[in-house]
Amino acid sequence: MPLFPLVSRYNLALHLSFISLTNSGFMSDQVDNPTAAGDSAEADPGIALSRSRVWRRIVGTLIRGRYLCLLLTIGLTLVAWPLSQRLTLERSIESLFALDHPLLLRYQESKQLFGGDEFVMISWKQKDLLESESLNAIDQFGQKLGDLPGVNPESTQTLSAVLRPKGMGFLGGLFMRIPSVRNKALEFSEGALIGEDRETTAIVVRLKPEEETSVPRGVTLAAIRNLAANHSPPAYVVGEPVQVHDMFDIVEEDGAKLGWVSSLILLAVIFFFFRSLRWMILPIAIVQISLIWTKAYLVASGMRLSMVSSMLNSLVTIIGIATVMHITIYFRELRKVFPRREALQQTLQTLLPAVCWTCATTAIGFGALLASDIVPIRSFGIMMVLGVLSVLLAVFLLVPGGVLIGNFSIDPRRYRWEPRVTGGLQSLLNVVQRFPRIIGAGTALLMLFGLIGLSFLRIETDFSKNFRADSTIVQALNFVEANLGGAGNYEVNFTFEDVTDPDAMDKLRAMADDLRAIEVDGAPALTKVIAYTDGVDFIPSAAGNSLSAKRSTLQKMQPEFEPSLFNEDQQRMRVLLRALERQPAERKLQMIDEVNRVAREYFPDAKTTGLYVLLANIILSLLSDQVMSFSLAAIGIFLCMTIAFRSWKAGLIALVPNLFPIVLLIGTLGWIGSLVNIGTAMIASVSIGLTVDSSIHYLSSYFREKQVGRSHAEALEITQSQIGLSLVFSNIALICGFSVLTLSQFVPLVYFGVLVSIAMLGGLLGNLVLLPLLLTGIYGEKQTATA
Repeated sequence: MPLFPLVSRYNLALHLSFISLTNSGFMSDQVDNPTAAGDSAEADPGIALSRSRVWRRIVGTLIRGRYLCLLLTIGLTLVAWPLSQRLTLERSIESLFALDHPLLLRYQESKQLFGGDEFVMISWKQKDLLESESLNAIDQFGQKLGDLPGVNPESTQTLSAVLRPKGMGFLGGLFMRIPSVRNKALEFSEGALIGEDRETTAIVVRLKPEEETSVPRGVTLAAIRNLAANHSPPAYVVGEPVQVHDMFDIVEEDGAKLGWVSSLILLAVIFFFFRSLRWMILPIAIVQISLIWTKAYLVASGMRLSMVSSMLNSLVTIIGIATVMHITIYFRELRKVFPRREALQQTLQTLLPAVCWTCATTAIGFGALLASDIVPIRSFGIMMVLGVLSVLLAVFLLVPGGVLIGNFSIDPRRYRWEPRVTGGLQSLLNVVQRFPRIIGAGTALLMLFGLIGLSFLRIETDFSKNFRADSTIVQALNFVEANLGGAGNYEVNFTFEDVTDPDAMDKLRAMADDLRAIEVDGAPALTKVIAYTDGVDFIPSAAGNSLSAKRSTLQKMQPEFEPSLFNEDQQRMRVLLRALERQPAERKLQMIDEVNRVAREYFPDAKTTGLYVLLANIILSLLSDQVMSFSLAAIGIFLCMTIAFRSWKAGLIALVPNLFPIVLLIGTLGWIGSLVNIGTAMIASVSIGLTVDSSIHYLSSYFREKQVGRSHAEALEITQSQIGLSLVFSNIALICGFSVLTLSQFVPLVYFGVLVSIAMLGGLLGNLVLLPLLLTGIYGEKQTATA
């Protein structure tokens, strides 16, 4: 069919629809009596809250009191602003696990027994490393690091302390100069304090628990990095605490910086679409004010942002921009016929019921996260529910005054090429109506494709993959793991009654040897195993014949060695393990399982734990209850839509087009082998609460047109053009806004931006293709048969 006849037909139908709305008293007769158009209530569902008399009073009150609403908005925002600026980020990795999660309980127990394992390694290359002058420099550098606030000076490990141990006196120093003894000490330190090349060295410092130090963790790490940068040659800094700190720093900095950049991009895109200063400022104002209100309430209630809820700004932006975009385009079309105030009154009376239901379904989608066992996920669900309600309140209070105040830039403008877009949407509708079976079969096959792909999803446990390859932390990891050994530290601990029992020590020694022998994919899994027996065996017989004598000598050489591995009061022993941080997910998880298996062969109550283990399992923890949350969200949205449209069929129609792109997207990730990271762990639960909003606007428009007497074909044509255009515009604007997330230094934020954009495009296609298909299948045939 030619393009322009289609557009002309659409405009004529739209104008006739507006005239019908006016003549019918804003649809009061049709809404109050659903059978007025000749169909039953079941045949033509409608928004349950859209009783025209009710909304006429509500909208009339809002318009009459628009200036009071604006003053109220300004007052609330001024009060909320100082509070909103005090919202802080929860920087605890432990918070991303359920309070009763076995891995978290093990980690907390280990911290109580041994003081934690927050080790930081400072590494560099240096020629003549074993010369006296170099060892003196290492010793001085170690002292500087140990003196930093937040560092435990007694636990600082240096190569010089191993080769020239203090507390052994003059004879002990001479003893350590014996070549065989010295070589044994170097072998003992290899992979931890010195590399195989004998040019790479490291100093390992142990951080005090944050609750035991007066300075924040960030201050301590900044001081360590400053000393490392000023060292000659410059040193690299690695360790799980460094990765965790950098992650939260990037999330916090990028969240603030990219949020404003994204807003500026959205301003530019919206202004391009409508060339109206008023209609550019209004949606951004609604988003920013909603965020201020939400954050202020969070501060007042004692809640904090987490790594999960760092998406708050982005998601509230989606909801706010999409909502105002529908109002903008509907108002713009009405302005062809009506004065400004009347056009706004009809726009709000028509769209506010749908806006309320879209906010309700979005809130239900995020509210399903309350079923999670993980506190930050539950908190994120609460935050998003508050954000959605804040957007709804801001729309009610801001739109009437924002549209009617003043006489500048009154109307959103249109381009001459817009009819080509609506014509294209009509052409798409024609394709759907011509080939319904082919499109239906193709959709079913794609859905099956996605469902099968879900089984191939793999988890990313390499925490360093959360950072860009050129970041400081990744470069440091590459240096350490290429020249020294693994940068990942963890432990296995178990009950151990007596370190003076030779049989028990032999058992510990055998277990340590078996741990060293573990291989994954034909390569050694662990780069270093440090057991208590290694320290005892390091002491030669000349320094002590008995186990007790060797233990005494070891305590003099390394006072912190025994307490860091053995808790005599609790009779608990641990073996420290080091492994590559930068390795495939499957290999890392397999290695941890194998360590656990070997340790339990010797000590049945052995527990593997540490920050390394927590970081390796963090995505599994986040994913553990997402299936339940997603299922609850889908059920809740279906029930909400059934109530809203007073028809279970309409509820099902609203759900299917939004499940389809999510299943296809995540299934495709499985097929292509993309690993699930923090940014993709919650994409399903998040997406379904967002994409269903467009379906509500589409369905409400379709049923609204049916209620004023339009045929199925006419209702679809008007809806496809009007609602379809607003969907296209809002999706383009939001995708442009989210493109700024690709600039983030935190890779999961990049993934999140890309995947949400793809999910939104999928939702757009679902609403423009599957919704007409389903509506035709359920309601179109009946309409044709009646005719």
